[in-house]
Amino acid sequence: MIAYPEIDPIAISIGPINIAWYGLTYVAGLAFAWWLGRQRSRLPGAVVSEDQLDDLIFYAALGIILGGRIGYIIFYGWSGLMADPLRLFRIWEGGMAFHGGLLGVIAAMSLFCRHHKLSIPGVMDFVAPLAPIGLALGRLGNFINQELWGRATDVPWAMVFPKDPLGLARHPSQLYQFALEGVLLFVVLYWFTKQPRPTWSAAGLFLLGYGLLRSFAEFFREPDAHIGFEAFGWLTRGQLLSVPMLIGGLLLMIWAYRRQPSN
Repeated sequence: MIAYPEIDPIAISIGPINIAWYGLTYVAGLAFAWWLGRQRSRLPGAVVSEDQLDDLIFYAALGIILGGRIGYIIFYGWSGLMADPLRLFRIWEGGMAFHGGLLGVIAAMSLFCRHHKLSIPGVMDFVAPLAPIGLALGRLGNFINQELWGRATDVPWAMVFPKDPLGLARHPSQLYQFALEGVLLFVVLYWFTKQPRPTWSAAGLFLLGYGLLRSFAEFFREPDAHIGFEAFGWLTRGQLLSVPMLIGGLLLMIWAYRRQPSN
């Protein structure tokens, strides 16, 4: 068993103001997306120009925050919302959902494209490789916060999270998701988009890749205590929410390669 490296969730304290590592991971993820997007916006034929990139990141940030929060309440805390509607606005209590953030970003990118009169498919392909590192950093934030930990196990790298009331040795599933949904997915998408590809294929690969990797990682992650397993005695809410991504991503890639030229 490996000792959990306890890290103070608060990165910086200035008087009554506390800045958490989790919040900084969002900032760092957006900063990386801006940096990589800037490099790619300078390439010949780039859909998004360097001048439009700041606007794109602003729209994306709004989509992530609003979509992630609303998605969490709808997908994971609907019963609590009915009892306490103001819970939606108490973001300091925590609670963000990737699948809600994804829908938020899709909506935000649609508004961005409408404002700048850009092609939605082209922008979605442009954005796809910018996202995974932000997802990876978010999982590091979960690890520091000792949340979303894994299932009980006896593997040599198991960890006991001090906040776990049961004190069980568990999979550090946040790190699995960091490596799979973050680093690995980024490497695949970065390599894939280095060459001209059919329109929609990068966005389709992101959906398909994330759906597959998230579904696999869920086998090591402890289901939410208030939800548990939902189907067949082993499917989790995260896996069920990933099914539309798997189907949509696969269909997008099939359609892209059958109907579209490389660009």
